[in-house]
Amino acid sequence: MAIHERIRFHRNLRGITQKCLGMSIGLTEKTADVRMAQYESGARTPKKNMIADLANVLGVCPQALDLPDIDSYTGLMHTLFALEDVYGLKIGETDGEVCLRLDKSTGRTYEKMIKMLSAWQQKAAKLEAGEISKEEYNQWCYRFPKFNTAKEGW
Repeated sequence: MAIHERIRFHRNLRGITQKCLGMSIGLTEKTADVRMAQYESGARTPKKNMIADLANVLGVCPQALDLPDIDSYTGLMHTLFALEDVYGLKIGETDGEVCLRLDKSTGRTYEKMIKMLSAWQQKAAKLEAGEISKEEYNQWCYRFPKFNTAKEGW
């Protein structure tokens, strides 16, 4: 999802109007709904400080709104290539299936990533087992790392 879709998704999830969201981030009553409609249609893209303000009002971290372009397979592939370059993500095969793994030789990066991915896996397992609701799981994901209880060294 592109940023404009993420803004609309989280606004609708919270049940607030475009005008209310716009006014909550400091836009005037006269322009709030128009400006938010522009952001949600993709006609305009909010600047970083505006993304931070929107995230704060919507109760998510800015990264939950400002995601990389993964709306196309090419964009997704380039995101994966960037993850390989920056975080040591590697592609391989396990039991005849294509898989992604972390490169242990990246040292501290590996340690941080394995902690984060393990925390995600544990939360996903709780969802699968019915120990938490989809809403609780989504809250954990969209506000990561705020509600993560295993933050050691992040």
